[in-house]
Amino acid sequence: MRILAVSDLVNEMLHSPALVERARGVELILSCGDLPADYLEYIVSLLNVPLFYVMGNHGGDGGEKIFPDGGENLDGRVIESQGLLIAGLEGSPRYNNRPRFQYTENEMRAKIAGLTPALMVNRARYGRYLDILITHAPPFGIHDGEDLPHRGFKSFVWFMDNYKPRYVIHGHKHVYDLREATITPRGATTIVNAYGFKILDIEKVKRKT
Repeated sequence: MRILAVSDLVNEMLHSPALVERARGVELILSCGDLPADYLEYIVSLLNVPLFYVMGNHGGDGGEKIFPDGGENLDGRVIESQGLLIAGLEGSPRYNNRPRFQYTENEMRAKIAGLTPALMVNRARYGRYLDILITHAPPFGIHDGEDLPHRGFKSFVWFMDNYKPRYVIHGHKHVYDLREATITPRGATTIVNAYGFKILDIEKVKRKT
């Protein structure tokens, strides 16, 4: 399956009719946060495929529309779509007193615990826990920054070690140097920084019989 993953940066090519050709064959859109609702709505309207998203650490303070129409918020949820098992976890590490979309490590661990029953059902039904985890923040030590706002979650590393998703797709960490790694393997998981956009071809796994 061809997937368009987007995060953090409005790309003018995607915000134009050129999107149709550039994203030819895309069957699913995954947004990892910090993008305007109308931008995501535009992409969905042109491609006419499902959109699943999580929120970033920005938005909601000025009264602007933050949740896009035509998409499904995946935060704290596990779903099956077109043969892929996908879950989502929003936000960044807490770095100020804003109430929304920031979490301590303990709070993120609690959110992960909330996914556990559905992941166990997936394991029994499909023979695996998860194919894709979409997040805003990266895992700790992988594509993250040294400053607190851009530090990754250690609980995401634990998640990868225990639930072995094939992909963790995140945003949050802006990329200004083309030499910076944005796709990194770790064990059974490939971690992808979707800053701007990435088009990924992901093989579907046959259902357990």
